[in-house]
Amino acid sequence: MERAKHKHLLLFISSSLLSYFFLLLFALLISHQFSIASAQNATPSTVRVGVLLDLGTSSGKRSKTSISMALEDFYAINGNFSTRIELEFRDSMNEVVSAASAAVDLLKNSQVEAIMGPLTSAETEFVAYLCNRSQVPLLSFSATSPAISPTHLPFFIRANLNDSSQSIPIAAFIQHFGWREAVPIYEESEFGSGIIPSLVDALQSIDTMIPDRVVIPTEVSDDHIDNKLYRLMTQQTRVFVVHMLPALASRFFHRVQALGMMSAEYVWIVTDSVGDVLDILDPDVKNVMEGVIGFRTYFAFSDEVKSFKSRFKERFRQDNPGSEVADPTIYQLWAYDAVWALAKAVEKADVTNSSFVIPSSNSSSTDLSTLGVSETGPKLLSAILGTTLNGLAGNFRLVDGQLQLLAFEIVNVVGKGTRNIGFWTPDKGIIREIDSLNDSGNVNNLKNILWPGDLIVAPKGWVVPSNGKVLRIAVPAKAGFGVFVNVSGPTSEVSGYCIDVFNAVLSKLPYSLQYEFFPLSLSYSYNDMVYQVYLKKYDALVGDVTIRANRTNYVDFTMPYTESGVSMIVLLQSDSSQSMWIFLKPLTAQLWLISLAFFIFTGFVVWVIEHRINPEFRGTPWQQFGLIYYFAFSTLVFAHKEKLESNLSRFLVIIWVFVVLILTSSYTASLTSMLTVQQLQPSVTDVNQLLKQGDYVGFQDGSFVMELLLKLGFDPGKLKNLTTADDYADALAKGSAKGGVAAIFDEIPYLKVFLSQYCENNYVMVGPTYKTDGFGFVFPRGSPLLQDMSRAVLSVTEGEDMTRIEKKWLGKSNECTSSSTSMGSSSLSFRSFAGLFIITGSVSGLMLLIYIGMFLYREWERLSTLRDDHETPWEIIVAWFRHYDQFDRKSPTFKEYVRSSMSLEGSQGRLEGQIGLTGSRSPGNRSDQSAEMSFEFSQGGMTPPSGTDSGDISNRGPTEEIELAGQSRE
Repeated sequence: MERAKHKHLLLFISSSLLSYFFLLLFALLISHQFSIASAQNATPSTVRVGVLLDLGTSSGKRSKTSISMALEDFYAINGNFSTRIELEFRDSMNEVVSAASAAVDLLKNSQVEAIMGPLTSAETEFVAYLCNRSQVPLLSFSATSPAISPTHLPFFIRANLNDSSQSIPIAAFIQHFGWREAVPIYEESEFGSGIIPSLVDALQSIDTMIPDRVVIPTEVSDDHIDNKLYRLMTQQTRVFVVHMLPALASRFFHRVQALGMMSAEYVWIVTDSVGDVLDILDPDVKNVMEGVIGFRTYFAFSDEVKSFKSRFKERFRQDNPGSEVADPTIYQLWAYDAVWALAKAVEKADVTNSSFVIPSSNSSSTDLSTLGVSETGPKLLSAILGTTLNGLAGNFRLVDGQLQLLAFEIVNVVGKGTRNIGFWTPDKGIIREIDSLNDSGNVNNLKNILWPGDLIVAPKGWVVPSNGKVLRIAVPAKAGFGVFVNVSGPTSEVSGYCIDVFNAVLSKLPYSLQYEFFPLSLSYSYNDMVYQVYLKKYDALVGDVTIRANRTNYVDFTMPYTESGVSMIVLLQSDSSQSMWIFLKPLTAQLWLISLAFFIFTGFVVWVIEHRINPEFRGTPWQQFGLIYYFAFSTLVFAHKEKLESNLSRFLVIIWVFVVLILTSSYTASLTSMLTVQQLQPSVTDVNQLLKQGDYVGFQDGSFVMELLLKLGFDPGKLKNLTTADDYADALAKGSAKGGVAAIFDEIPYLKVFLSQYCENNYVMVGPTYKTDGFGFVFPRGSPLLQDMSRAVLSVTEGEDMTRIEKKWLGKSNECTSSSTSMGSSSLSFRSFAGLFIITGSVSGLMLLIYIGMFLYREWERLSTLRDDHETPWEIIVAWFRHYDQFDRKSPTFKEYVRSSMSLEGSQGRLEGQIGLTGSRSPGNRSDQSAEMSFEFSQGGMTPPSGTDSGDISNRGPTEEIELAGQSRE
């Protein structure tokens, strides 16, 4: 029973819990459905946003359609948002006053939370001040003037690109083709002038000059445009950057085409104000713009953009029946993205309960003074600045209140359409394809371009206009050194080396130049002449003008066409240093000492080799010491009579005699030159000598050399300016002590000309050469002629033209034999004979080593015995040396010498018998003679070694052998 009760109880509890669960679930479902119904029936909060557009223009109509579509698309996707933007359109009527009036109405009466527009920069600037005062965000998608900046107007938000962002891309394009000048052409408005500061900075950063600027009023006649274009035709620059709104640009290019300026050699570049709308311009306008280069904002042509364009045309046709339908431009895409960003920011900021604070203490009755201040404006501004999204025009991200640039597309107008030729990105610069950002092979490469005049080769960017001014070429007119530049005659005819080089360079240019020479008087220094070019008083300076670093700060130089360097020229004087010791001068002290050492070394090696086998190299120590010197030095005159027995010494002497022959011949020639040729030496050889002596020095009048001399430490009072080559000669002849100079400093071309004119006089160029860059032609900074002239200079200097010109004007300087060649021969140094001494030293050393090796090999048994018989090393060395000192009894010369000695003894005996000097020849007498001869040999160092067996003739000394030979004859 209890078990049945428990079972019923558990069933009851389970049933109760299940019923409670289903009731709870049903309640939750009812509550959720009620919440959904409430949410669907709830009305979103309305946020009013004003839109200022010029609704009478095609651009205003397209922008209105884009904004309306953007708002519908946004809330179709985000239907659960608690806020809804309500647009209030106002027509600005393309007037600043109307735009300002409409803005006041929106701020005062409608109390909008934000304003979008207006279209133009002039309208936007005025409205921006109003919004900034009311603290209402102004979101612009078309005002591009850099003059309107969020820095000064915090409540101004630029949802498009600043005009200044395209200055660097345009400059990069100009630099890509190497154009050195460009002329901006812009409309006279806040929009037109806004880009100029950044464009000028960008062009100057690449060393591109702006020789002129052309301003076109917005309301202008065709005649006024023509006058501006005629002025450009008279100038040499052919690169133009056009910054105008499309309406004015269309009229402008029609006049350009009519005047024939859309032809070869012209380059026309339009900014994105025209580039962004090229595709929707009238076909006739694009036809006259063929060859124009345009920059426009790049955006990816995604599927979303394609869908938007398709829907846009249909919607525009509905909103504007009867109007011509055109594709949306980048401005409509920016407007679309700006609406999405604003809608997201409105939801995020929660500005539903907003209000304006109206000033209460203002007694003025004007509308502007009664404008209120939005309480939610700062909050909405912060939300807008922090909003990011992936829009139709790309990534929408604001930095410092402005949209960030992705890339620019570069297009070429061809026919009635446009063709892409490349892109520009902040990271890579100019590239060929936008999808090759990491492909270094396409960097700095553009597609083929069709230039005005149907050219496919890029224009050089400038021409010499046929109706332009003649180039004014300045030339130095000076009295001296007319071989370089000479101005003569009543007509100031200009000639000279530099003028011929200039004419040769002009002949290498691919075009002709009209020019006229203008001589500059002697009152101008060379620096003054250069400065005249800097002041644009002359178009160039041609003459003997040296390229200097300080001058390049003001002008540009072509490549140099002469050799460079500054040196000094001095007078040669007779050498009075000859004395009785002049015979030592042909050789330097080092060579004398080395020669002496080799004489001694060679004699010593010959003595070592010959001493044991040659009786002529034996005797007392003093005799042998003297023999070493005598034999070596007697080879100087080849008077050595000693017969050499060893092949080692013979080979050595052959090499040595060859060395002595060359040495003595060179010595003789040098000494002869010193004794017979007039000896001339420079009076000064070093700058420090001039400074130490305080001598006067000269330089060419007007030359930069004076600056160099001052840097070297010369006293300005010791410097004398000279003009002509005759002045140089007179000053050097007088000398520093008699009112002249001790030396003249000048550039090497002038010094060579001076030496050629005074070939027979005793002048010489000495001292160090101070580096300079030579002569060059001078042009104003950024001159378009510079590059072509420099290339032509190289062509002339590397060809036969320069040789012909130098032969014509400077040929004598090459034919003249300078007096410096008559200067005495310098002493011969060891370096001149080092190879000979190395050869003879090596041979001598080798022969000595071979002999020592042979001696040790032959006498090793005897040397080993002597080593064993003595204890100390010194005793061993002494014993070895004594053994070496003995006559080598095994050599053929020993036996020959013995026979010759015995024959000599017999000859002496017969001679004595014939002349009666002796009586009977007793053995005792012969013994005395043998003993006498034995004594002589003993004095020669040929005593027999101790322990020698007297019974063995092969082991006896020479004395014993001669005595035995005498006794056997008895």
